Amino acid sequence: MRYVICLAWMIILWSCNGKTSVPDVSRIDVKLTTERFEKSLFSMDTVHIMEGINSLNQKHPSFTNIYLARILNADPRWGEDTTREYIASFLRFYKPVYDTAQQVFPDFKPQEKELKRSLQFLKYHFPEYKAPEKVITYIGPLDGYGDILDEDAFLVGLHHHLGSSYSLYESMLVQETYPTYISRRFTPQTIVVNCMSNVLEDMYPDQLEDKTLIVQMVEKGKKLYALQQLIPEKEEHLLIGYTKTQMKECYENEKTIWSLFTQNNYLQSTDFNINKNFVGESPRTMELGEASPGNIGAFTGWQIVKKYISNKGNIPLNELMSTPAETIYTVSKYKP
Repeated sequence: MRYVICLAWMIILWSCNGKTSVPDVSRIDVKLTTERFEKSLFSMDTVHIMEGINSLNQKHPSFTNIYLARILNADPRWGEDTTREYIASFLRFYKPVYDTAQQVFPDFKPQEKELKRSLQFLKYHFPEYKAPEKVITYIGPLDGYGDILDEDAFLVGLHHHLGSSYSLYESMLVQETYPTYISRRFTPQTIVVNCMSNVLEDMYPDQLEDKTLIVQMVEKGKKLYALQQLIPEKEEHLLIGYTKTQMKECYENEKTIWSLFTQNNYLQSTDFNINKNFVGESPRTMELGEASPGNIGAFTGWQIVKKYISNKGNIPLNELMSTPAETIYTVSKYKP
């Protein structure tokens, strides 16, 4: 699976490694519209489900079948009675989720505006990339898919953005798939983060399984750095999925984190069981204590990329993304 005209201005973004100028993208033309699929879905008459599905198909022809088959997992081989009851049950059970989503997102204009600005940065840095021109919002199973990049649209699962304190996120159903360290990211603020992360993954899919740890760290750091350029106003902790406190403490303990890799000779490791402890989703990095976040290798890779840019000077983002990880590490001379 793959609106507002801003005044011309220049933002100065201060980070731990200095200041970086943000390009003025206000004149870059980007088209983006939003379809509220969940409103059409939950306005269906549950007594006349099949008629409602036909109506959905007419109103949302590109998404209805995807939603029913891939998100709701409605088997096309089912008989009409089974399909009708399955969808009606979902609508009854998820009505409270829908109601909450309508309170959190009475309209989608703030999120659409934020996404559009990020698409302007995307077009500035990657002019050849064809991004979707449509957002489709939906409500799906809480333990299922969230935000998806389709060929034609950003598919935004509002059920995964109702706020970290939303009570149903603590249910056993959700916790088995999305434990608290993940579900606390289920806020409106992470919609644009997820959408742009999916775009970067589409452009630069991970092919890291047999790579050394340092290569995996830097490659993930490159994506975080690129994400920061596409959403420059977004706080760093939201980009990597940490809390504010975790982010602050990572910077405060950057030298200790780096020592963990160097003193244990982990950087050139290709051992999956070692590397998985430091890159990818996990609630914590056990070697650094209970309060530490997971994915600590990506944090360090991010800092290496920042140091590389500091030493090298600003270079086009597409050039950075095509630069070998080992080159970035060597040239960065990273040593916190």
